[in-house]
Amino acid sequence: MCTWIIEKTEVLGSGKGPQGWFPLSEARVYYDHPHYTPADHTLNIDFVNESQGIGARVAVELSVESALGLVGKILAALKSGEAQHAIEMPRAG
Repeated sequence: MCTWIIEKTEVLGSGKGPQGWFPLSEARVYYDHPHYTPADHTLNIDFVNESQGIGARVAVELSVESALGLVGKILAALKSGEAQHAIEMPRAG
């Protein structure tokens, strides 16, 4: 059964699609059936810029294990970057 539960957040960044690089404005995260990945359910993330149309989208489908591993590596990279550049990262709220 599809949940259609989507978590959304504004993002500032860039993505590369079929037409090249474009600015990102939003990330949509949801746990549901994948379109391509051979798994029953995946964590799916769509990075989009809705104002630029359907072509301004980068999509990923990750197994649960891969998604959890990625979360850990993202946090480790941010912590390392904070230490290496002697800056304090803003905290998510």
